Amino acid sequence: MISYTAEILEKRPWVTKYDIGVPAEITFPDFPAHEMLRLGANLDAAKPATWFYGTEISFWDLQLKVIRLANALVELGVEKGDRVGILLPNCPQFIISFWSLISIGAIVVNLNPMYTLGELTAIGENTGMTGLITFDTVLPLVRPLSQKLGLKQVLVTKLTDFITGAGVSTREELGLEDNWLHFSQVLENSTNEIPPAIPVDPEDPAVIQFTGGTTGVPKGAILTHRNLVASVHSVLIWGGPILDQYPLERRFTMAVLPYFHVYGEIVAMCYSILSTSTQVILPRFEIDEVMNTLALFKDISFFPAVPTMINAIINHPRAQELNLGVKFGIFINGAAPIPLEVLNKARNMNIFIAEGWGMSETTSLGICNPFRGLKKALSIGLPFPNTDIKIVDIHTGEELPRGERGEIVIRSPLVMKGYWNNPEETANQLKDGWLHTGDVAYMDEDGYIFIVDRSKDLIIAGGYNIYPRDIDEVIFKHPKVKDVITIGIPDEYRGETVKSFVQLVEGATVTEEEIINFCREHLAAYKVPTSIEFRSELPRSGVGKALRRLLRDGK
Repeated sequence: MISYTAEILEKRPWVTKYDIGVPAEITFPDFPAHEMLRLGANLDAAKPATWFYGTEISFWDLQLKVIRLANALVELGVEKGDRVGILLPNCPQFIISFWSLISIGAIVVNLNPMYTLGELTAIGENTGMTGLITFDTVLPLVRPLSQKLGLKQVLVTKLTDFITGAGVSTREELGLEDNWLHFSQVLENSTNEIPPAIPVDPEDPAVIQFTGGTTGVPKGAILTHRNLVASVHSVLIWGGPILDQYPLERRFTMAVLPYFHVYGEIVAMCYSILSTSTQVILPRFEIDEVMNTLALFKDISFFPAVPTMINAIINHPRAQELNLGVKFGIFINGAAPIPLEVLNKARNMNIFIAEGWGMSETTSLGICNPFRGLKKALSIGLPFPNTDIKIVDIHTGEELPRGERGEIVIRSPLVMKGYWNNPEETANQLKDGWLHTGDVAYMDEDGYIFIVDRSKDLIIAGGYNIYPRDIDEVIFKHPKVKDVITIGIPDEYRGETVKSFVQLVEGATVTEEEIINFCREHLAAYKVPTSIEFRSELPRSGVGKALRRLLRDGK
């Protein structure tokens, strides 16, 4: 049993509800993040680190591939501090690229393959991105992007290049520009397996994760090597009461959460490396493919997901046949609250789900239900070790008593360094070491936290963060639109979906389909409104602020 000091109990009384073996404080290793790969590779060199459509890469071979690509990138001119984008879905190439870049002190810029040219350009210009690692499907966007940004290094792969028996593509087949490089050829031609001797400090930036939309002024959360080390070790230790019971050969992570977002990057990709778990990789969530893949494995010790995934899995015709309650060790929900009826159905099937909360700004973590202990329905759980949480009055900043609703503010090794190239927003969000999250919640008498609202107008649809302003700005560009306000509305499958209220220019006529098609030309697919409602006037305050709550309330 762990004993707690009076000081800890006064500051963090919720620690008494932690699972057995989870401490109130963790002493995190003081090393750069890429050392976690070395630890995993040395622990069980022969074990498969990745499974990708039947093709496996061992931990030792993965480490050697990472070292070889890292040395190749240095030879290509990538320097410490350079911002290099990874524009890939989940695949072995993403993993190799990520660890290679951070091992030479470069900064990974996470890029969603669903982004439009405008969105990619905004991120590239904001970060001063100098290189890109990508794949053939998005080359129609990469060509103009490379010209706009003047990218120095562009490496291109094809997903099937890392599937045994599928053959490896060629430069000519992919139609690469003269100054672009073929990922597999670069890796094959690099034979130097001595780790690069580039000093990397734990406080150096490792990842830039953009929060929500990127139209207008993007906000890129700077996550340091120390942030990554703290977050991955936190997952490892928080899950230890269950996951430590699995011998190494039975540790498998279902890796379908996108790696281009820090949630999947940390809890699936990086956690698997440190815990020596095999990543069962799928590049997208396609429910039949997911169920067919699950059928191939006796154990899935860890399955991080979002509500859309969980809902689809437990309602699939094969759910009972696959006996998921036996197959899954930990099935965890994040990114958005899970509906109570979905939670209850899963538990009726003996599938136990733990919910958690985090933000891009907190390296995807912060609060989570115990995995063995008491889980409270609709609660996001307890603060992680080393983490202080307060519920404060939104207007005064004063801490509120238990049970009263206010804003979550958090101080933790998980909290970002700041926003890239955006000191004003950094100062707005980070005050005296406390991150102001914009999420409204209350804490009960046991320290469990319940989200009740969002002070920001964020829409969370299918696990994606969507800012209404991004959609408003696009629709405003339509010549027949006078005003627009976008909100999120409840959706049984996606959690929320996007709806836009539009006021047309006097005398103009336009259909709902025309507006939606217009959005498809300028927005990533998951941001496109699913419905448009036309109104003669939209609710705004005296200073022009959109009164979104009135629309949510049906007024």
